[in-house]
Amino acid sequence: METTLMCFLYYLFITICYFFGNSVVHAIESPKYIVIQSESDFQIRLYNESSWISAPSSGTNSFEQSTKTGFHRLYQYIHGANLNSSKVAITAPILTRIPSSTSSEIGYSVRMYVSPHFQGKPPQPNAELKLQLEKWKTQCIAVRKFSGYAKDDNINKEIEALVTSLNKHLDETSTIIQQDTSSYTIAQYNASFHNAERVNEVWIKVSGFRTDC
Repeated sequence: METTLMCFLYYLFITICYFFGNSVVHAIESPKYIVIQSESDFQIRLYNESSWISAPSSGTNSFEQSTKTGFHRLYQYIHGANLNSSKVAITAPILTRIPSSTSSEIGYSVRMYVSPHFQGKPPQPNAELKLQLEKWKTQCIAVRKFSGYAKDDNINKEIEALVTSLNKHLDETSTIIQQDTSSYTIAQYNASFHNAERVNEVWIKVSGFRTDC
């Protein structure tokens, strides 16, 4: 398991170094959002419409293994494995969608945000990578931050903590909110050389906080 994690982090480290070089550091693009509610242990964010490149993964129930294999395909794509042979700047975060135990959905998927620079039309990936372009509508997402490395042995605890916080808040406020429990998402923001102050998040799609989500 440690080997799997280190392979993934190695790819992420090399990718970031490739794009930022040795002298000039540029900000990594991320999807735009506004915070519409902030509590001590979670936020509700309204994300704008966005595009993502997705690498579906099947055949494993491991978050770490799925993230490694999915990111490897995305890594090839951004380094020229596309019909334009174009280099594509890496963005953050890298998302891994995890189907819930009660969901009919099968398999994990790893996603990377597509820069608006492409105006919704990024280079088409090579067919053998089996990547998909996804367009997301404006949506609200409940978010819980956690530190350290996201691994198979700690992500379930973080997911459960976010669900518990949401349910407690809704009970206290008598607000009618719907949670999408078909899947959960782990967002990772850091490369491997960031051993301290690492940032990860659990995402759950929610609706009912306001009319536009």
